[in-house]
Amino acid sequence: MTTQRFQLVGSLLRPQNLLNYKNQIEKRDDIQYPFYETFPGYLETETEEIKKIIAKQIEQKIPVVTDGEYSRSMWHLDFLWGLGGIERYIAENGYPFQDFDGQTFETRKDIGLRITAPLSGKNHHYINLYKQVTQQAPDTEVKITVFGAAHAFTELSVFNQVVGEGQIYATPEDLKAGLIQAYKEFLTEYKEAGGKIVQFDDCLWEMFSDDNEHGVYNPAEVSLEDLADAFVAINNEVADFGHELGLKVWTHNCRGNYESRHASGGSYQSIAEKFLRDQRYDRFFLEWDDERAGELSALAVLQDRPEVEVVLGLLSSKTSHLDDEQRVYNLLEKASEILPKERLYLSHQCGFASCDCGNHLSTDQQWAKIAQGQAIAKNFWG
Repeated sequence: MTTQRFQLVGSLLRPQNLLNYKNQIEKRDDIQYPFYETFPGYLETETEEIKKIIAKQIEQKIPVVTDGEYSRSMWHLDFLWGLGGIERYIAENGYPFQDFDGQTFETRKDIGLRITAPLSGKNHHYINLYKQVTQQAPDTEVKITVFGAAHAFTELSVFNQVVGEGQIYATPEDLKAGLIQAYKEFLTEYKEAGGKIVQFDDCLWEMFSDDNEHGVYNPAEVSLEDLADAFVAINNEVADFGHELGLKVWTHNCRGNYESRHASGGSYQSIAEKFLRDQRYDRFFLEWDDERAGELSALAVLQDRPEVEVVLGLLSSKTSHLDDEQRVYNLLEKASEILPKERLYLSHQCGFASCDCGNHLSTDQQWAKIAQGQAIAKNFWG
């Protein structure tokens, strides 16, 4: 019971034999998701490694398991690649991240997206992957991690600019309606497949923070206030539909995680009312692994939402060394003064491999950090 207070965000480091296939994908835009037909042996290798990582999570008593996101090339775009009507291509630039020396680091570039037909969430490959996990973990809770709808809308409309005359969707409202419908189609089939928990991952909330100096998106031509309202409305419509289906609807927010680098700053205080209080999720995975997230006092906006749980990402998935336990205990105590202890959980701020490449640590170090998190949770909630 006590170790259940420690949660995994979702992704785990991929083994080299799987990376041998994955590393080829980002250089090719003449192939489409899920890429199995292009690389002989890829499907068999992925299936076997997913089987192993599920067994490892069960062995380590992880309470809610995933496929380790071993089926993903990138935490978010694979979901869009799996929608009907989407075509991927290699863009001129990757995403800008903050490098260790303070300079700009550019990610892989196969992030370009075109819409070639009305979007559809039917027959998505993620459903097959979910079934694979549940078959191998019949006695364990299983969740699926999915690109947040509002982030996906922003990715398409702002970053890829797929809206306009001559496009499949002439206006942002047309795109919004089409994308939300695709998400509803996906969630319907997920529920029909036995799905119970969906976690929407989202890295753009800090775009709206007053104290964010860096971000993937800083669109001068877009009103951030209007976009924030639209952002929350999109997420809530999808979350509400998930609830209508009987799903538990969670979300994970972070500031970027690419080879142990981050993308943006921005605290939770300036966005707490809109993005914590007003978004209708059942559980929030939030990050507080360093000072960029600001004070825990932002949690106060959830005091009047007793049904909401918070997973505190106080540990770091980006470092190879174990975390400062006293710091974690201190923050857990502070958080429990704001929200009841029974509404809180502990995690790392993000997964260990949001993209194939993974963070800068070894598999052994990853599991040592997970064991540390479990021990802290057992001591604090025990």
